[in-house]
Amino acid sequence: MSHASEVPASTPTIVVTGAGSGIGRAATRLLLAQGWNVVLAGRTEASLLETAQEHSRALVVTADVSDPEAVQQVFLAAQSHFGSVDVLFNNAGIFGPSVAIDELTPQQWDEVCRINLTGAINAARAAFAHFKVHGGGRIINNGSISAQTPRVNSVAYTVTKHGIAGLTKCLELDGRPYRIRATQLDIGNTASDLLNDFGATQGALQPNGERMVEPTFPLQQAAEAIAYIAGVPLSASVNQLTITAGGMPHIGRG
Repeated sequence: MSHASEVPASTPTIVVTGAGSGIGRAATRLLLAQGWNVVLAGRTEASLLETAQEHSRALVVTADVSDPEAVQQVFLAAQSHFGSVDVLFNNAGIFGPSVAIDELTPQQWDEVCRINLTGAINAARAAFAHFKVHGGGRIINNGSISAQTPRVNSVAYTVTKHGIAGLTKCLELDGRPYRIRATQLDIGNTASDLLNDFGATQGALQPNGERMVEPTFPLQQAAEAIAYIAGVPLSASVNQLTITAGGMPHIGRG
């Protein structure tokens, strides 16, 4: 299901997956304010509509990114409504269980992979195919600093985010002939609901066994980084960008 009124096709268009909350919501609202057309994709229509706030340049399309047909419909709806897509913010993801590998069930592993890896590949595949026939485009993959350095008891999340690093490099390499650029955006401790999944705001487990309330930084600042990358001309590649809360455990994780 989609909702929006028609707008001129000359305005740049971005697809945001996981637009119903957190970083996806903050980025969507900033991009709309900056003059972008934004296609909001996610599983819960009510959350997407809340993000869109009836903005005239917002198109809401409900889709589960783990379903390749649903993702394809997102891009077809975007093309039908706005003419073409310029950027994908490949953002949908979950943290999963905070456990060591021997406590991780096969079902939990499959669920994290289904969203974080399969979902990301489905969205990237659809964007890549679209960009090939529309003169290029940019894919921004929401990684994590866990793609660089793991957090304690984060095996499923960390492994899938390392996969995002490989996906980004492959997209950048294979996209060269088509002016397709790819960025891995690694964000650490922006103030979103994801932090509650591993206790960063109440006391996250550290490598030495202690718990620490970790610094955070505003979602708006993460959204500004996304908007910056989205607006870079295709004559330049932004291969990787890391933005973290000042003073948070990252290098060496503590």
